[in-house]
Amino acid sequence: MKTDPPILVFIVGPPAVGKMTVGHELAQLTGLKLFHNHHTIDLALRFFAYGTPPYSRLVGEFRRRILEEVAASDLPGLIFTYVWAFDHASDAATVEEYATIFRARGGSVVFVELAATQQERLRRNETEFRLAEKPFKRNLEMSRSQLLEIDAKYQLNSAGEYAERADYLRIDNTEVPAADVAELVVARFGLPRSLVAS
Repeated sequence: MKTDPPILVFIVGPPAVGKMTVGHELAQLTGLKLFHNHHTIDLALRFFAYGTPPYSRLVGEFRRRILEEVAASDLPGLIFTYVWAFDHASDAATVEEYATIFRARGGSVVFVELAATQQERLRRNETEFRLAEKPFKRNLEMSRSQLLEIDAKYQLNSAGEYAERADYLRIDNTEVPAADVAELVVARFGLPRSLVAS
């Protein structure tokens, strides 16, 4: 029976910044499960086109239900990745909705924002791990075009807006390996290493 309240580690940032890779390394250190955003995106895309109402409803509902079940379970928490458009109030509302699921059970929520140059993200967009985990990114021309389009359309980094918050850590990981970023996150938030599964 779980006695400690659950923790939600939000990893946010623009496409191909390394959210999933850092999340994977963090999962290795803490034993927390990684729930990256394409777990739901790629599932919904098998049935409905990106951005259509059915697609959006399914992605939102899948994420919400998984977060609810984890928060209510014996699991110690979850690592969740999300592309946050900081200039859209609806994204801030979604982030708060997901965080509230854990806070309502006495859990804690921390945020890790990643930032990297567009050039580096375009390189990472074609890495083997990313393409293995995200089938709909394997059309490289389309994926590159989407990255550039999203960059032009949205504000995908906070510009220091949350710098003073104790629950928020922003890291420029352009030249920092994912394993080192994960170590910084563990140290900053005091995440227990004792959660590592045997």
